[in-house]
Amino acid sequence: MEYGICNLAVIPMRAEPNERSEQVSQVLFGETFSISEWKEGWAQIITSNDSYKGWISRLQFAMLGHMAYNELQDKPPRLTYRAITQAWKLRDNSILYLPAGSSLSFLNGTTCYFEKEKFEILGQLGESENIDIIAKTFINAPYLWGGRTHFGIDCSGFTQAVFKLKGIQLKRDACLQAEQGAKVSSLSDAYAADLAFFTNAEGKVTHVGLLLNREHIIHASGKVKIDTIDDKGIYSEELQRYTHTLHSIRRII
Repeated sequence: MEYGICNLAVIPMRAEPNERSEQVSQVLFGETFSISEWKEGWAQIITSNDSYKGWISRLQFAMLGHMAYNELQDKPPRLTYRAITQAWKLRDNSILYLPAGSSLSFLNGTTCYFEKEKFEILGQLGESENIDIIAKTFINAPYLWGGRTHFGIDCSGFTQAVFKLKGIQLKRDACLQAEQGAKVSSLSDAYAADLAFFTNAEGKVTHVGLLLNREHIIHASGKVKIDTIDDKGIYSEELQRYTHTLHSIRRII
């Protein structure tokens, strides 16, 4: 088995091994993965944090040795908590702008070591906050299919990112997150930080958001925003209609 690590700020994961294929997710700085297949300059990877599969360009990551990979799985690295953290790449004297949730692998003082590469972390990393405070930092982040950062994020990427910054790993897609945690019987029994899931016309779970209380939800739909919620689903004051049909509520924390 071969392994890799993201040495760029963000790498797009694609459904197929070509640059025109849709983005299905992203790999953030310092996140690791195993490589299951090579094809014409592309690697099919399985991410270590959520076991998600996709293709990334061979030009966009660094290889990682087996022992180094295992060390990171045994001892998860520190994270960045600010929307942007600067990292100085010593080899070519360039700056990377790291998104929140980046992994500072093999951190020694303020220096990250990736095999032959070194990155000096500049400024403060920030710190973990209450989950509602973390969630609200993403307000106005534009919706982006497969996105996981403040500069573009989808609904399940949003909930995954928020919980990651609290040290809790969620799966990647809404339908998979809907299988995690404990079921909450109804909205009247829900607490802040519970996840609410919503279905499409075919009854499939396709959307997720984070409850701020029993009347308000923060979610990524067009952009990250706060809407009202009731037993029917999400009601958009802006559109003056229900936009999502409530399916279930799950308690992760």
